[in-house]
Amino acid sequence: MRFGVLGPLTVWTKDERPVRVAETKVRTLLAALLVERGRPVSTGRLIEGLWARRLPADPSGALQMKVSRLRRALNDPGAVVFGPAGYLLRVDADQVDADRFETLVTRARHLSDAKERARVLSRALDLWRGPAFTGFEEEGFALAEARRLEELRLVAWEEAAEARLELGEHRAVAGVLAEMVQAHPLRERLRAAHIRALYGSGRQSEALEGYEDVRGRLRDELGVDPGPELRAVHAAILRQDPSLRATRSAPEPRGGLPAPVTGLIGREEALAQVGAVLRAGRMVTLTGPGGVGKTRLAIEVAASRAERFPDGARLVELAALPSDCGGEEIADAMASALGVRQDGALEGRTPSVSSLDRLVSALRGRRLLLVLDNCEHVVEAAAEVTSTLLRSVPGLHVLATGRERLATAGELLWPVPPLDEDAAVRLFVERAMAADPGFEMSEEGRAAVETICRRLDGIPLALELAATRVRSLDVVELAARMDDRFRLLSSGRRDAPARQRTLRSMIEWSWEPLSEDERTVLRRLATHTDGCTLHAAEELCGGDGVDPAEVLERLGRLVDRSLVVCTGTDAIDCWSRSPPTAWSGWRRPGSWSGCATGIWPTTSISPNAPIFGGTTSAPGWRDWTRSRATCAPP
Repeated sequence: MRFGVLGPLTVWTKDERPVRVAETKVRTLLAALLVERGRPVSTGRLIEGLWARRLPADPSGALQMKVSRLRRALNDPGAVVFGPAGYLLRVDADQVDADRFETLVTRARHLSDAKERARVLSRALDLWRGPAFTGFEEEGFALAEARRLEELRLVAWEEAAEARLELGEHRAVAGVLAEMVQAHPLRERLRAAHIRALYGSGRQSEALEGYEDVRGRLRDELGVDPGPELRAVHAAILRQDPSLRATRSAPEPRGGLPAPVTGLIGREEALAQVGAVLRAGRMVTLTGPGGVGKTRLAIEVAASRAERFPDGARLVELAALPSDCGGEEIADAMASALGVRQDGALEGRTPSVSSLDRLVSALRGRRLLLVLDNCEHVVEAAAEVTSTLLRSVPGLHVLATGRERLATAGELLWPVPPLDEDAAVRLFVERAMAADPGFEMSEEGRAAVETICRRLDGIPLALELAATRVRSLDVVELAARMDDRFRLLSSGRRDAPARQRTLRSMIEWSWEPLSEDERTVLRRLATHTDGCTLHAAEELCGGDGVDPAEVLERLGRLVDRSLVVCTGTDAIDCWSRSPPTAWSGWRRPGSWSGCATGIWPTTSISPNAPIFGGTTSAPGWRDWTRSRATCAPP
């Protein structure tokens, strides 16, 4: 069994299942035994603790009955034993959270490294779920122990704050201690740490005001002057002592985000625009088709704003999580990225507290930016966790990426567009020179590169895949082979995620989550090389297995997933496929085969046809509607 007294009295089995101890008197008996854990408690003290002055007719017999019920609740006849000195609850030190807390605090005091000391103290403080012995803290038998533990908790907070100040985390400490000094305004060590944190955060006037406040309180309420530590801090502030600003450990590059190995090309304006959106809201989602560069843009935006967040910025990669994962797995992934350990068995944390609750507890009081990457396949769970964190942690900002929005309160969207032609050419040339140092671009070659960039719609991932081919093909030949994109662009970086190593993998990452109706609608839209009106899309996509009344809803889902775009052209809604979808409509095995009339297009989209925008007179539209009965898409 495991017992929790750092908060409401709680019991868990070894496999972390909660044990119900329902009866009030039995819970009081357990609390009394846990106060003296490891030591016997006399019958008289237990009777007094349970009934005080309202004794039953047979106090000893009534006590024995409560002990028997406690043994049954714990499912262990030997859990409570009786001896000459009274009743004893048999527990080891690691079975009670209060003992684990004291062990961790003691361990931290023997550590010389400030970072490790702060980490261990954080683990100790995370064990607390509320006031010690909640519900019994004013009972005579628990009063002294509850107050002792609360004092140890405050000391641990003070020691943790001092360790973090050694690490230069002044802003974070100032925020964490602000509420605590209001609750404990006369604790000189706590006030000294808060004053140092304020000064180190550049808030010198507030630091001096804090000193005057505590000095006035000590004089008025206790009739004493501040102690030596507080006076020393005050004097150091007045003389601008550099020692108040602890030597920082080497700052994490880019606020804790991965460093780039290649330059970001063509996104200067996007960086500024997304940064402005992130200033306007705490939840921003970058959407767009696969390969458009959402992840890279998000990381660069976060890195450019990392200095605004005292606790830095962190990347949380969700692509590796299974599509059926829940909120707990999302919270665990976030905790791992943030260095918040979630293993209750190893750390002594309370098993009944969820991973999300522990994450909220760890982040409370911190100001940081989380980059949630690749949310599309776990969007429901990611939305649930993100919403909870944003409500619970006021200092948290989230920048998410995905092919669809999270649809949470306060979410701001920013669709990531493909590169314009000039930026696409620059990207291709730079990556081509990296693949082949001897690469040079002639006038003829430039025209071919421009053709490649147009055919690949300015999608950065596709351009990078194409650029690797210059070692075996000149750009003129490469442009001529663009009709066979999927076979041609089949070799990417070995260190890239599997979904980004080939063009086909990138498309399948978007294709696999679709329902059959959504796939059918997407395939049928591929007849429109230039896009179509909503009315035309409904006429084209309904029937033959797809309910015409459901077409609009299916189109909406495809738009949400960045597989179809909707634009306003001459006051008419124009629906067209997003660039990668435009390529895949012709190449997905079986997508357009079996058309006996030969009217159905089976090769490639016209190389000069624009993907976005367009008219309703797409090639094949009228012929397809005439032959629909004999040439239905699969």
